Amino acid sequence: MTEKEVSVDFLASMVEGEVEGDGAVRIRGFAPLDSAGPGEISFLTRVKDEELLDTSDGIAFIVPPGVKKYNNKPVIRVKDPYLAVAIIHSYLIEKPFSNRGVHPRAFVGEDCRLGKKIFIAPLAVLGDGVTVGERVTIESGAVIGDDVTIGDDTTIKANVSIGHGCTIGNRVTIHSGTVVGSDGYGYSANERGEHLKRPQVGTVRIDDDVEIGANCAIDRAAYGTTWIKSGAKIDNLVQVAHNVIVGENNLIVAQVGLAGSTTLGRNVVLGGQSAVAGHVVLEDQVMVAARGGVNKNQPKGAVLGGAPAIPVRQWAKSCAVFAKLPELQKSVRDNSKAITRLESTGEGKDSEQKD
Repeated sequence: MTEKEVSVDFLASMVEGEVEGDGAVRIRGFAPLDSAGPGEISFLTRVKDEELLDTSDGIAFIVPPGVKKYNNKPVIRVKDPYLAVAIIHSYLIEKPFSNRGVHPRAFVGEDCRLGKKIFIAPLAVLGDGVTVGERVTIESGAVIGDDVTIGDDTTIKANVSIGHGCTIGNRVTIHSGTVVGSDGYGYSANERGEHLKRPQVGTVRIDDDVEIGANCAIDRAAYGTTWIKSGAKIDNLVQVAHNVIVGENNLIVAQVGLAGSTTLGRNVVLGGQSAVAGHVVLEDQVMVAARGGVNKNQPKGAVLGGAPAIPVRQWAKSCAVFAKLPELQKSVRDNSKAITRLESTGEGKDSEQKD
């Protein structure tokens, strides 16, 4: 529940929705259909499920066009209920920034420039020359290296590490355990087969409105910049290698691996546990299904699956054949035995001569 209380009409104006029923009804919170109670708004995504509205105790509902039954309660009709819910729910739970300053048990290095409204929690560590914008939260156990820049309205969760010289934009969220600016994986072998480390002297740039999940690793560039562009959303346990460029509004799901110097265009979607080989370019709007492995450049809008990745329809057909391989193998064996019997009895030759 939240302290905010607004009308259905007000919420509808936020999402360009059409109100049917009493728009003056007051809303204090959001909940799913099966748990919504007095003062809470809920939502329905499919017209065929509209009977569920009768069983919900919610006071109002967000629904798609075409829903007719709403149990005499106000509804907000929108094209995309999921999008409307994201906007409304975020608004209802939003809290004003808590300006608690720098905790006495936090460590702040020399020559740091800190915003007037910040919260640096106990046991957080800032190196020298760090710049922190306004309304920034840095939680306990976070370690911010020398000369890091953090923009406004950004949240660094507990136990995040950000290496020296990295740049974090505005409205960025980095979840617990993630490491930004770790060394890239670069070695050269000598004549004895020993691997000598190549210096990783670049940096990481994370643009505005990026969210990075828990326990990710984003390597600094060998030279230049590893770059996560604005609006990208990265799930937990993702590896981003040195000199990778992640394009605007990318969706990268859990356990994805991006090898060095991979370049992703805008609105690329990578399913869970998929991977992209080094120096590969995926153009805008490429989609890769879960566990896909991409080893060559892909054009705009390509939809891929499998490893190595192929067009997703071809991959789906291949999967269907793969499931039938035992039956096909049995058929081949049976046919081979039948042919062998025919050849051994001469029936096959006699049939050929008659023809």
